[in-house]
Amino acid sequence: MSALQSPPGGPRVGTEPAPPDPPPPRPPTLYRRYRRLSLGVRILVFMVLGVIVGLLAGERAMIVQPIGDLFIRLLLLVAVPLIFFNLIAGVSSLSDVAALGRLGGKVFVFFAASAVGALLLGMLTIHVIRPGANLQIRAAPVSEVAEPPGAVDILLDLVPVNIFDAFARGNVAQIVVFAVMAGVATLLLPQDKRERFQAAADMLAELLRNMVDLVMLLGPLGIGALAAAAVGQFGGEVFGPLSLFIVGVMLAEVAMIAAHMLMIRILAHASPLDFLRRTAPLYATTAATCSSLASLAVSYKMAEERLHIPRTVYAFVLPLGAQLNKPGTCIMLSGVLLFTAQAAGVAFTASMVLPAVLLGALMSAGSGGIPGGGLVMALIYVQAFGLPLDIAALVGGVYRIIDMGNTTLNMGSDLAGALVLGRSERAPEPPY
Repeated sequence: MSALQSPPGGPRVGTEPAPPDPPPPRPPTLYRRYRRLSLGVRILVFMVLGVIVGLLAGERAMIVQPIGDLFIRLLLLVAVPLIFFNLIAGVSSLSDVAALGRLGGKVFVFFAASAVGALLLGMLTIHVIRPGANLQIRAAPVSEVAEPPGAVDILLDLVPVNIFDAFARGNVAQIVVFAVMAGVATLLLPQDKRERFQAAADMLAELLRNMVDLVMLLGPLGIGALAAAAVGQFGGEVFGPLSLFIVGVMLAEVAMIAAHMLMIRILAHASPLDFLRRTAPLYATTAATCSSLASLAVSYKMAEERLHIPRTVYAFVLPLGAQLNKPGTCIMLSGVLLFTAQAAGVAFTASMVLPAVLLGALMSAGSGGIPGGGLVMALIYVQAFGLPLDIAALVGGVYRIIDMGNTTLNMGSDLAGALVLGRSERAPEPPY
């Protein structure tokens, strides 16, 4: 039979078996679903898991503390050189020294208004709630602490004697001063040398930002471990006799956050809710680490990649704010002052408000950007008004809980200020 002839009985139509249907796609595995989540959602998931572990395991959850400590150390490792090179790159890209002076003036006004508003809010909430009025517990006496730092001492401490020592100690304020001086000197270079130097600073800053991306791969696990350890160690104290003081401080912080959101809406023409959503990973980091310095690298990432703030603005505002702009610390300081006065039966008169605000603003600027730095300042602050330190020291038992909110408000305020100041410098309107 020829190849062209039909088989006996005619052509067989439809006798070929139909190809089998492709198997239904497998549902994505739990790991693949996790990989699709954004960084902020991953961090939130691990924070919730950490809180659950801390509540169930109690102090045994402290076993995961080293994972969180490693995450903090990696952030600190990147933060200091990132501050330096980002700031130099940002200042050297300004048009002239006058532009830096104009931006610096706006930053000073914002920082001053933030500190005064936070101190008054802290006093108001503690005055209304009166958590110290019926305090019945006592603490062990506290030894003498240092004298309050004066304005001249704080200003002199901003200038490093040895810049390598400032780098070794992670002194953000001194590093910022040196970087600004180097950036200004760059503006005075001939155009060709200035461009070469700026290109080198840009390259190093980009390298360090990539290092932040690598460190943040550990972020969910590290923050979850810190949350578990913190809840396991301090969780029960939230419900102790100082719970009313914690509520008062948190209410003042919420009011301060609302003021910042209103500022973003009116002055930056941006959505406050979208601002909070875009910057969510920062707040998880601040609450877990309680360190402005450790959180600064994440803050840079939020400013550039999620808020699209010009680097000439955020590279100047954020590191300076980490040292000088601390509304959360201001609320805590004024809150501890009134709490101690109430517990000691001392009337806090209207004539004491002005000196308390001035001294509190100076002392908040002088506190370090590391965990626990504000507690030492609180004791010095209380001592300056002749109030008993043993009562103020009670706050030490719950300070870690309070410091979570302090650091979160401090860093969130810096980002909000950078966004508003960026708009004031005629930056493009944010795409959200």
